[in-house]
Amino acid sequence: MTTSSTMSGPRPGGPEAAPAASGPATRGGRPRAGRRLTLAVFLTPALLLFLLLVVAPIVVASYASLFKWNGFGLPENFVGLDNYTRAFADPVFRGDLVHGAILIVLSLVVQLPFAMALAMLLNQPLRGRAIYRVIFFAPYVLSEVTTAVLFNLVFSPNRGMGDAISRLLGAEAGAIFADPDTVLFGVFLVVSWKYFGLYMILFLAARQGIPRELNEAARTDGAGAWQAFRHVTLPLLGPTIRIAVFLSVIGAIQLFDMVWVLTGGGPIHASETMAVTMFQYGFRRFEVGYASAISIIMFLLSLVFALFYQRLVLRRDTEGALTTQGGQR
Repeated sequence: MTTSSTMSGPRPGGPEAAPAASGPATRGGRPRAGRRLTLAVFLTPALLLFLLLVVAPIVVASYASLFKWNGFGLPENFVGLDNYTRAFADPVFRGDLVHGAILIVLSLVVQLPFAMALAMLLNQPLRGRAIYRVIFFAPYVLSEVTTAVLFNLVFSPNRGMGDAISRLLGAEAGAIFADPDTVLFGVFLVVSWKYFGLYMILFLAARQGIPRELNEAARTDGAGAWQAFRHVTLPLLGPTIRIAVFLSVIGAIQLFDMVWVLTGGGPIHASETMAVTMFQYGFRRFEVGYASAISIIMFLLSLVFALFYQRLVLRRDTEGALTTQGGQR
């Protein structure tokens, strides 16, 4: 015979009722105070480094750009926005803007399509394709300075392999970096050799993330290789293409070390970039105020482009990722 206590079930005050709701003071089984402490411990070092290495230099450069200052002592000769008006009135700086625009266009028209085509080729079942991937990606591992020194040796007059090839083709020895009409294209050649492997890997990774069934379905429906690439593969590569464009533009705006070692901005400023001009005035002519103004212009150009690109181009990729994440919860 069953007792009445057993039939009535667990008592409200018994041990079975012990694991009650933790109340509003907890979230996910962990007290909110503990979560805040954990966030503070992990975010504080990163925030301090960001303030010290990013925000502080921007503030100092912005302040110095308002003075005519040689970098010694404290800036005292306040000139306001004269350094900025001087920059845009300087034909050398305007030439830097043109050079940057040319490098951006060449990157978007030549470098990225070449990297994508190579990625599509290496995605095919070729013999030894893993070795080819390593070979094509290897230049990206080299530093910019090492790459520039290497190409200086390659195109060294009367000694380099590139110089010998130029002679066989009937071109003038060492003319690619000595002629104002060709030096910028020579710089782009070196930059492309250095960075196309990075974009190749990005496109290859994105291509391998596309389900094979989609292309097989397109082929079943009668689409050719080009039609399948145009209507299936290329749209799905869109997010990666947009990221590659963003990296190319920002990299062209900030290009310095490779140009400095290759040509020093010459001949007669034909390959000079904004960063090279900034270095020349800041560390060679000791016009730190003017150089700071150029650095702020570079920062504003990068910032404005990044904000507009994020707003107009990358926003749908971000929203799509958030929507997908929300749907999986």
